[in-house]
Amino acid sequence: MSAQQTLVTPPTDPARRARDARRRRHVQPRSERVAGAFLHLELLVVAVIVIFPLLWIVGASFSPGTGLANASPIPADATLDHYISLFTETDYGRWYLNSLYVATINMIGSVVLSALCGYVFSRIGFRGRKAGLLGILILQMFPTFLTAIAVYMLFLNFGLLDSLTGLALVSIAAALPYNTWLMKGYTDNLPGSLDEAAALDGASRWTIFVKIILPLMRPMLTFVAITQFTMPWMDFILPALLLQSPEKQTVALGLFAMIEDVYQNAFTTFAAGAVILAVPITILYIVLQRYLVTGASAGAEKG
Repeated sequence: MSAQQTLVTPPTDPARRARDARRRRHVQPRSERVAGAFLHLELLVVAVIVIFPLLWIVGASFSPGTGLANASPIPADATLDHYISLFTETDYGRWYLNSLYVATINMIGSVVLSALCGYVFSRIGFRGRKAGLLGILILQMFPTFLTAIAVYMLFLNFGLLDSLTGLALVSIAAALPYNTWLMKGYTDNLPGSLDEAAALDGASRWTIFVKIILPLMRPMLTFVAITQFTMPWMDFILPALLLQSPEKQTVALGLFAMIEDVYQNAFTTFAAGAVILAVPITILYIVLQRYLVTGASAGAEKG
């Protein structure tokens, strides 16, 4: 009887096969590795460009002296004198409260009006709707300062000059066209079946808006709230035009007065004021930023 030799391949270890599969999956082509390296390099350069001025401003606020020559991101002789002089030698506290008042009213008013206008233009069909949208689109193409003279004359006739509330109203009106289109475009992407199902259950338009659409708007409303709260802190043209008395000045006007004189300026005190100015904006972003991500899914689950 002839003996026939049979070769039997030993079974491969499953753990080894899994390791080999992961290794092959993680090995990227050379072109992808080069592209990834350039992407990380680009992100690093952008991070340095963004972070270095912030570090420099913070360092300058702690640097001794008043000029920029001795300022550095990491001062050798750090001091708190500039922060102390802000509240003892200037009216920075009043400027800060004035800006906080205008920013809060601007944020609340912009969120409420933009949500209502966005819902109306997106969900309700009425005569003149397209003309209204076109008019809003045209209005947002022009910068606010082009209407500065008209706004000044309007405020003069109605007795609203030197009024923080009037300044907040102008800020709301200036940003409303853009915010309306923003909210309208976002609402257009929400399923109309939600409205129809609620209407079949007997819900009114107001109930549909408040109970269904408004929670789904939360991410975009958060964006509007953050941007509209930020704008009045840095706005200079309208406060300089509409505010006249020193006790009604905002932070932007007060800080600019520290550096407008060529021969006598306080750049380091200006830097300290800019650092404190960023505190409420940072706090608001930290509090609301989670709604930018979780708002849409949470609203859909509740609906």
